[in-house]
Amino acid sequence: MPSGNIIRGARVGSAPVRPDERHQPAPRQDVTYWCRNDHRINIRIAADVAPPPLWDCPRCGLPAGQDEQNPPGRVRAEPYKSHLAYVKERRTAEEGEALLNEALAALRRRRGE
Repeated sequence: MPSGNIIRGARVGSAPVRPDERHQPAPRQDVTYWCRNDHRINIRIAADVAPPPLWDCPRCGLPAGQDEQNPPGRVRAEPYKSHLAYVKERRTAEEGEALLNEALAALRRRRGE
Protein backbone atom coordinates (compact mmCIF):
# COMPACT_ATOMS: atom_id res chain seq x y z
CA MET A 1 0.00 0.00 0.00
CA PRO A 2 1.53 3.35 -1.02
CA SER A 3 2.16 6.00 1.61
CA GLY A 4 0.52 9.42 1.51
CA ASN A 5 3.84 11.28 0.87
CA ILE A 6 4.24 10.36 -2.80
CA ILE A 7 4.31 13.21 -5.28
CA ARG A 8 2.27 11.90 -8.15
CA GLY A 9 3.24 12.63 -11.75
CA ALA A 10 6.93 13.26 -11.02
CA ARG A 11 9.95 11.06 -10.64
CA VAL A 12 13.37 11.66 -9.17
CA GLY A 13 15.57 13.44 -11.70
CA SER A 14 12.74 14.50 -13.98
CA ALA A 15 13.24 17.67 -16.00
CA PRO A 16 11.12 20.78 -15.37
CA VAL A 17 8.07 21.37 -17.49
CA ARG A 18 9.04 22.91 -20.85
CA PRO A 19 7.64 26.36 -21.60
CA ASP A 20 4.97 26.69 -24.21
CA GLU A 21 6.41 26.62 -27.72
CA ARG A 22 4.54 29.81 -28.63
CA HIS A 23 6.09 31.77 -25.77
CA GLN A 24 8.36 34.62 -26.91
CA PRO A 25 10.47 36.48 -24.34
CA ALA A 26 10.19 40.26 -24.30
CA PRO A 27 12.75 42.06 -26.49
CA ARG A 28 15.80 43.09 -24.49
CA GLN A 29 18.87 45.25 -24.91
CA ASP A 30 22.35 44.80 -23.48
CA VAL A 31 23.72 47.81 -21.60
CA THR A 32 27.33 48.06 -20.41
CA TYR A 33 28.51 50.21 -17.50
CA TRP A 34 32.01 50.96 -16.21
CA CYS A 35 33.06 52.13 -12.73
CA ARG A 36 36.21 53.98 -11.57
CA ASN A 37 37.90 50.67 -10.70
CA ASP A 38 37.66 49.46 -14.35
CA HIS A 39 34.92 46.97 -13.54
CA ARG A 40 32.66 46.18 -16.47
CA ILE A 41 28.98 45.52 -15.71
CA ASN A 42 26.67 44.05 -18.36
CA ILE A 43 22.94 44.11 -17.72
CA ARG A 44 19.96 43.21 -19.88
CA ILE A 45 16.89 45.40 -19.69
CA ALA A 46 13.70 45.70 -21.69
CA ALA A 47 14.24 47.21 -25.13
CA ASP A 48 11.44 49.77 -24.76
CA VAL A 49 12.89 51.26 -21.54
CA ALA A 50 15.63 53.89 -21.44
CA PRO A 51 18.63 52.60 -19.46
CA PRO A 52 19.39 54.45 -16.21
CA PRO A 53 22.38 56.84 -16.41
CA LEU A 54 24.06 55.26 -13.34
CA TRP A 55 24.25 51.70 -12.04
CA ASP A 56 25.86 50.52 -8.80
CA CYS A 57 28.87 48.28 -9.39
CA PRO A 58 28.19 44.88 -7.77
CA ARG A 59 31.92 44.35 -7.09
CA CYS A 60 32.98 47.59 -5.39
CA GLY A 61 29.72 49.53 -4.84
CA LEU A 62 30.84 52.65 -6.73
CA PRO A 63 28.50 54.26 -9.26
CA ALA A 64 29.09 53.13 -12.85
CA GLY A 65 28.29 55.00 -16.06
CA GLN A 66 27.97 54.11 -19.72
CA ASP A 67 31.04 56.13 -20.80
CA GLU A 68 34.06 53.83 -20.58
CA GLN A 69 36.60 56.68 -20.90
CA ASN A 70 34.97 58.88 -18.25
CA PRO A 71 33.25 56.82 -15.52
CA PRO A 72 31.48 58.74 -12.73
CA GLY A 73 33.37 59.53 -9.56
CA ARG A 74 32.62 58.65 -6.01
CA VAL A 75 29.33 60.01 -4.68
CA ARG A 76 30.03 62.53 -1.94
CA ALA A 77 28.42 61.42 1.28
CA GLU A 78 26.45 63.95 3.29
CA PRO A 79 28.26 64.62 6.60
CA TYR A 80 26.50 63.53 9.78
CA LYS A 81 24.18 66.15 11.21
CA SER A 82 22.82 66.16 14.71
CA HIS A 83 19.18 66.80 15.53
CA LEU A 84 20.14 70.27 16.72
CA ALA A 85 21.75 71.07 13.35
CA TYR A 86 18.51 70.20 11.53
CA VAL A 87 16.49 72.31 13.98
CA LYS A 88 18.85 75.27 13.45
CA GLU A 89 18.29 74.97 9.69
CA ARG A 90 14.54 75.39 10.17
CA ARG A 91 14.45 78.04 12.92
CA THR A 92 16.26 81.26 13.72
CA ALA A 93 17.67 81.92 17.19
CA GLU A 94 14.82 84.36 17.92
CA GLU A 95 12.17 81.78 16.94
CA GLY A 96 13.86 79.20 19.14
CA GLU A 97 13.93 81.58 22.09
CA ALA A 98 10.22 82.36 21.62
CA LEU A 99 9.34 78.64 21.51
CA LEU A 100 11.41 77.96 24.62
CA ASN A 101 9.73 80.79 26.55
CA GLU A 102 6.30 79.54 25.45
CA ALA A 103 7.09 75.98 26.58
CA LEU A 104 8.45 77.18 29.93
CA ALA A 105 5.33 79.32 30.51
CA ALA A 106 3.09 76.31 29.80
CA LEU A 107 5.15 74.18 32.20
CA ARG A 108 4.92 76.80 34.97
CA ARG A 109 1.12 77.05 34.49
CA ARG A 110 0.76 73.27 34.91
CA ARG A 111 2.86 73.29 38.08
CA GLY A 112 0.80 76.13 39.50
CA GLU A 113 3.58 78.66 39.72
